[in-house]
Amino acid sequence: MLKLGPLIFRNVLRNRRRSLLTLASTAISLALLALLTALYQGFFYDEPASPSEARRLICRHRVSLTQSLPASHFARIKALPGVDQVSAWSWFQGVYKEPKNFFARFAVDPDVIFDIRKDWQMPPEQLADFKRGRTACAIGAKIAKDQNIKIGDRVVIVGDIYPVTLELTCVGTFSHPANAECLVFHREYLTELLPKASQSRDSVGTYMILASSPDEVPRISKAVDTMFENSPYPTRTESEKEFGRSFLAFLGNIKMFLMAICGAVTFTILLVSANTVAMAVRERTREMAILRTLGFTPGEILQLVLGESVLISIVGGLAGLGLGFLLAKAMQAGAGAFGFTGIKWQAAAIVLGMAGVIGLVAALIPALIASRKNVVESLRFTG
Repeated sequence: MLKLGPLIFRNVLRNRRRSLLTLASTAISLALLALLTALYQGFFYDEPASPSEARRLICRHRVSLTQSLPASHFARIKALPGVDQVSAWSWFQGVYKEPKNFFARFAVDPDVIFDIRKDWQMPPEQLADFKRGRTACAIGAKIAKDQNIKIGDRVVIVGDIYPVTLELTCVGTFSHPANAECLVFHREYLTELLPKASQSRDSVGTYMILASSPDEVPRISKAVDTMFENSPYPTRTESEKEFGRSFLAFLGNIKMFLMAICGAVTFTILLVSANTVAMAVRERTREMAILRTLGFTPGEILQLVLGESVLISIVGGLAGLGLGFLLAKAMQAGAGAFGFTGIKWQAAAIVLGMAGVIGLVAALIPALIASRKNVVESLRFTG
């Protein structure tokens, strides 16, 4: 096929309008396919964002996140072999200034939370202030920038789930992986603010657990759930990555949804490409018959048609990936809550591979027909 390369290239450029339209439709479709493939990879097969993420687990009530766990679970979880650290991880919603200023807020155990979240980095003096101050809070760098919060500023959050008002002081900002920003404050401070008769004083929303190694995560998960299986507060413990994926379940069967769309997009491109190739081959019936009379073999005619189709598909795939990368950048901020980190090389390789396969399959039948057609009949063809 290499010796036919110049001829293939010239044939692609001969009808430039058709080639450009075919390339554009392929590029747009493959850009969508690239995004869907990247989303699928990010949701279900992405690597941990940091070494510590692979060691973290989230323990919550088996029924739902709206059900709390007793604070007494802490000591029993901490005593399990393979557990390095445990911290409360209780969601505090509330309102900061006005409802549109939404960001994650968690009540934690300040002495250990930065040992568990090793991917959070904060200057030692700020970390010491956070651990000492009863009303201290630490804020992710992105939140501090977006909300214009500086060290020493008061941060007042009016509770809704918890009927209290937090009057916090920002003592530090920490760097963090993409889309992992939040505000953390002392769980003991929240407990003090709650009425003494409130059951929430002795409750925790979830527990964050740090395993001694990633290999220990499945065993610890099973051990925790088995330990509380017959208690009034059964648990569901899973890796941090699986916990994040559980929110996708609210949207239905995302795997099937993405696969169905990818299948529909691929089938559509295949039909468009096959129709274009068939039309081009039909128009050039006499030309290919002349090539046969000049000594071109049926195999070379087959390669010629397949090469043109694959070339257009591959170029369309590259253009689609370029467009997909631009769209992915725009999507990252909005989809980052579910871990979407853009189009990675695996997704790009799949899309380029699919582009080649689509070009090959779309042209296979027209190419076979063209290569096997009777030369005399083809010379008499008038279109």
